[in-house]
Amino acid sequence: MDYYLHENPELKIAPYVFMTDVIGFLPVDAANDPREAVLTADYTAEMIEQRARFPNLRDLSLYVGEDYAELPDAAFGPGLPNIREWAREWFEPVGYIVPFDPAPYRDTEALRMRLGYGRGYPLVMAAVGGTAVGRHLLRRVAEAVPLLREEVPGARVVMITGPRIDPREIPDAEGLEKRPYVHNLFEHLACADAAIVQGGLSTTMELVAARRPFAYVPLRRHWEQQNYVSYRLSHYGVRTRVDFDQATPERLSATVRELLTQRPAYREIKPGAARRAAERIAALLTRG
Repeated sequence: MDYYLHENPELKIAPYVFMTDVIGFLPVDAANDPREAVLTADYTAEMIEQRARFPNLRDLSLYVGEDYAELPDAAFGPGLPNIREWAREWFEPVGYIVPFDPAPYRDTEALRMRLGYGRGYPLVMAAVGGTAVGRHLLRRVAEAVPLLREEVPGARVVMITGPRIDPREIPDAEGLEKRPYVHNLFEHLACADAAIVQGGLSTTMELVAARRPFAYVPLRRHWEQQNYVSYRLSHYGVRTRVDFDQATPERLSATVRELLTQRPAYREIKPGAARRAAERIAALLTRG
């Protein structure tokens, strides 16, 4: 819709707000696929040119992030502006929006009891979001469970397969529980002693907000997870990234054992981002 409006600005008939947590496109592997670098630079250059031609078409451009340092410190492409500097000119940050107030969820023992997990053993969560592409990672996690329990005998792994992966596709293992769905996944992540997740922004930032130790495995050749999510997580102090090629059962087991010894010191996610965004939009709608 944004592209279409910039191509046909005369069709705009209402106040228009553009919100995003990603600004521009970056290639995943420019060295080995120069065509991808040309494509992403060309598409982003068109976006930059559209904004320059019609600077007032968007009544608000809101960046879902606290700091421009959460964006890659890189050019959009050859001869194009720096991403952070361009965003500073064209976007207003409102903070990162999470669907819960993190403070009440930091009493992990009370949360575990409320959710029925009990106490007295290490609880590990594994989740890959709502797509089927995560089945390969979940299979490796399942294969890692016996190795983990050899070193941490009481460990229990709860795996959320999501709506598009049949739990029966994942191998069984002692100490592994597979669930297709849990209500309010963020609550279950918040009471974990460690987690292994795919590199999606929502799940990883919910773990940051809850201050739980976790490792993330970004999808190969996924431009957002490889670039923007990794930059943002690094900004917040997340250090445990495992690329899929290295995510063997042995590596995953060793990673979980290390996570179980950690007390994360993530950068704080400041509360009130959703309200700030809502107030800015409401002011626009009630103006004049």
